[in-house]
Amino acid sequence: MKKLNAFQIKVFALIVMLMDHLWFAFPHVFPIWFHPLSRLVSPVFAFLLVEGFFHTRSRLKYNIRLWGWATFMQVGDMVMNVALKSKGVTVHNNIFATLALGLTIISLIEYSKSKNGASKLILMTLAILLLPLGIFTEGGIAVLPFILITYSFRGNNKKQIIGYIILSILLFATSYNKYPTVKETIDMLMFNSDFLFILVIPFMLMYNGERGMNNKFSKYLFYVFYPLHLWILAIIEFMLK
Repeated sequence: MKKLNAFQIKVFALIVMLMDHLWFAFPHVFPIWFHPLSRLVSPVFAFLLVEGFFHTRSRLKYNIRLWGWATFMQVGDMVMNVALKSKGVTVHNNIFATLALGLTIISLIEYSKSKNGASKLILMTLAILLLPLGIFTEGGIAVLPFILITYSFRGNNKKQIIGYIILSILLFATSYNKYPTVKETIDMLMFNSDFLFILVIPFMLMYNGERGMNNKFSKYLFYVFYPLHLWILAIIEFMLK
């Protein structure tokens, strides 16, 4: 039964994201399984990004807003890294940039559908040329293909899931390394666990297609909470060192 709206799914993803970043900042306090569980977080927001793409009033404003927050996050990370450099505390996260890149790519693809000839070719070429930039963004190797699969097969859960399974297998194959002991191998997979993005599937299937809470708070909760909690954790880590 489809029970969850977009806001409810976002709140759950934010909680799991916080758990992961608590483990990353204080690995001796929080359990390592926080990390593999959190592999569903980026796909949750990528899935809702695609949904938002088809429901937003202005795709251009959507792109500008996301790139604006990506720029803000990047500048903030740079400031934090300079301020906390003396104790080796750094912040390099910026999923905004990954999502913004994915949004721009599917925007170009969608816009090309209304064009013909040279214009269509140029738009598709630009979309293809942007894809390799994913290797420079946080989780881009997994998130960008996820966005493309979600966009391409939107409305067909079966094809989406098949696409996710294929992508998960590919990610597993590229990250798997056999260590001398089973425990070491499992520990490695707990850390290199991008293939577990498929944990997002149940939440997609429970999504009821509704936005849920719709006000300024719900609209900007993710945009504000994401950088703010990372910077606060970095400051706490700096003070404790």
